[in-house]
Amino acid sequence: MGLQSPPSYLYLLAFITLSCLNISHLKAEAASSKLYIVYLGEKQHEDPNVVTATHHDMLTAVLGSKEEALTSILYNYKHGFSGFAAMLTDSQAKAIADLPEVVSIRPSQVYKIQTTRSWDYLGLNYDQTKGLLHDSHLGEDIIIGVVDSGIWPESPSFSDAGFGPIPSRWKGICQTGDAFTANNCSQKIIGARWYTKGIDPEVLKGEYFSPRDFSGHGTHTASTAAGVLVKNVSVHGLAAGAARGGAPRARLAIYKACWGAGGSCVDATVLKAMDDAIHDGVDVLSLSLGGDGYPEGSLNAVAKGMTLVFAGGNDGPATQTVDNALPWVITVAASTLDRSFPTVITLGNGQNLVGQAVYYQTKKDDTFKPVFYAESCSVDSLNSSEVAGSIVLCYAPSNVTSLNPRIDLVSTITNINQVNAVGFIYAQYTSNFVYALDACNGFPLTCVVVDFEMANKIRNYYIISDNPIIKVSPTKEIVGNTVRSPNIAFFSSRGPSISFPELLKPDIAAPGVSILAAKRNSYLFDGGTSMACPHVSGIAALLKSAHRSWSPAAIKSAIVTTASITNEHGWPIEAEGLPRKPADPFDFGGGNINPNRAADPGLIFDINPKDYLKYFNCSIGIDDVCDSIKPLYFLNLPSISIPNLKTTVTVWRTVTNVGSTNAIYEAIPESPLGVKMVVEPTVLVFNATHKVNTFKVSFMATVKLQGDYTFGSLTWYDKDGHRVRIPIAARIVIQDFFADTS
Repeated sequence: MGLQSPPSYLYLLAFITLSCLNISHLKAEAASSKLYIVYLGEKQHEDPNVVTATHHDMLTAVLGSKEEALTSILYNYKHGFSGFAAMLTDSQAKAIADLPEVVSIRPSQVYKIQTTRSWDYLGLNYDQTKGLLHDSHLGEDIIIGVVDSGIWPESPSFSDAGFGPIPSRWKGICQTGDAFTANNCSQKIIGARWYTKGIDPEVLKGEYFSPRDFSGHGTHTASTAAGVLVKNVSVHGLAAGAARGGAPRARLAIYKACWGAGGSCVDATVLKAMDDAIHDGVDVLSLSLGGDGYPEGSLNAVAKGMTLVFAGGNDGPATQTVDNALPWVITVAASTLDRSFPTVITLGNGQNLVGQAVYYQTKKDDTFKPVFYAESCSVDSLNSSEVAGSIVLCYAPSNVTSLNPRIDLVSTITNINQVNAVGFIYAQYTSNFVYALDACNGFPLTCVVVDFEMANKIRNYYIISDNPIIKVSPTKEIVGNTVRSPNIAFFSSRGPSISFPELLKPDIAAPGVSILAAKRNSYLFDGGTSMACPHVSGIAALLKSAHRSWSPAAIKSAIVTTASITNEHGWPIEAEGLPRKPADPFDFGGGNINPNRAADPGLIFDINPKDYLKYFNCSIGIDDVCDSIKPLYFLNLPSISIPNLKTTVTVWRTVTNVGSTNAIYEAIPESPLGVKMVVEPTVLVFNATHKVNTFKVSFMATVKLQGDYTFGSLTWYDKDGHRVRIPIAARIVIQDFFADTS
């Protein structure tokens, strides 16, 4: 008898068993899937739909079906760079990593929502259920004017989705022009104007004769101040998170007064922009530009209730370089964040050193390159056949020609590119300089910055090695309290003011180093007091929204008197320079801005705008309303600067209680060195009928010394935890016209 076939039910049983095993395997595979970020480098196509299609094709080849690929992909990165985020198993991720077009693949990390770091760092978390951002309704309907190089309205940062009608008080216009129509204004960008009269025709070549931003500077500052929440932003995977401005529900009014790639701003155009802003109904005016504060326009704007925020300048760390030193405006210094971008440099002997860069590989390249030491990387020092194909070390510590290494870096990039080197390592005296490496964009160069210690180790290896080689690894990112911050940036201009030494300037410091914000349709790093300024503008908008009755002086007072002078470890904030030192009021004014404390300052120093003219010694040319010449330290400012203390000077200050109705404040004076400081009274009592108190502060020189400035403070504190601190600077002099040449 022949073999019989198994009964049909056995086939069915076997099929079910195999199917169950397969389903179990698929479930296990699905359960082990996690979110990966696949980075493909620069876009190969300008059309984002085409970029997306290449992502789908790649994943289809790995996963086996287009349907599975579409299900797996969660996000396509198709504007600033090419890549995607997808749910993958470890084996699938490995298969993708082996594809030649893949630059990198890594598991997606889970972080709290970030505004490219700076706003979370300042305590303004987007999801907070209490605090300034929550209480101000994200700056709802406050109008922030931006005097700058224009705006790129298509950026996601300026979406008006979810915005209501334009505030009825708005009186501005949407001025059209090149590549800018009425449709480019919206319920977010509620107005735009542009000004070309007085601008050099050479500067205007290639420009948009419209509010459209040519240089990108204005877009960056506007999005920092008031950009809406945009998720999944990074610079080629670095600083990944959500980008937004300080007051994301505020409206934007754009005044294009600066032109050309270098941002040329003529006084006449800036003043016209201020004049229009006053007419239009702007609440906060942000001006990330240099100058003298444009007193004719700015004083009138403040008198109308507008808060003006200016950049302090980028001429640090030299003293007496601060710009826009007027008593009625907020002048901003730049500080660092708790974020760094370490880049490992491996020498041929196996030694690993660390610099900083924004370096991402567009293709896999784990090979070592020859290293060439070219001292200052001048044209003459690069005159060698060994330079081509090498990574060049630029290290000349005895030949530091500029306090601002960015100036030298631009010429270095040009020199390096001309000799066909593949990159360079630039030695400098401070490491918070990464943002300046954007000057490498457009060149096929690996650009890294190191301090002199690291550079010396590379140099020594170069000297003793017969075949010096080097490898630069892609940049990583470190965030948090392991990064010492804030520091005052080396480039941030310092006081005292040359024109008005009785003013303590700058007023405040805010993040201004490696700030990620919008530029055109992408997001890029930039740095400077230009980036610090819109941080304060955004916070001023939040304060205005939360406290509608506060004057510009009250807003400024709240910001200055609640600032931090230490980091989260309780260590003093440092000021970068030659050398680093503990920061003083001429570096950061009241300190580093603390938005949530500013929302509840306890006491404010308010000023009637008419009082400015009484003390401003007729220097702004409005003689008909200037009736006396008085030192500016008599103004009711939230700071005191006495540049000419011979024997005794007494000043008065008036404070208004904006905290608990019944409050008692006690004084904690900290005298500048060489000065005896007496406060009277030492206790201030407030109640429902007594909301304002005046006190006097007497300064007495305790030594006869033709000296430099020394620093102190006066802090008022109450049982509710308010600490109202005003910074103080004093200089003892013997000769009236003393020049400090020490």
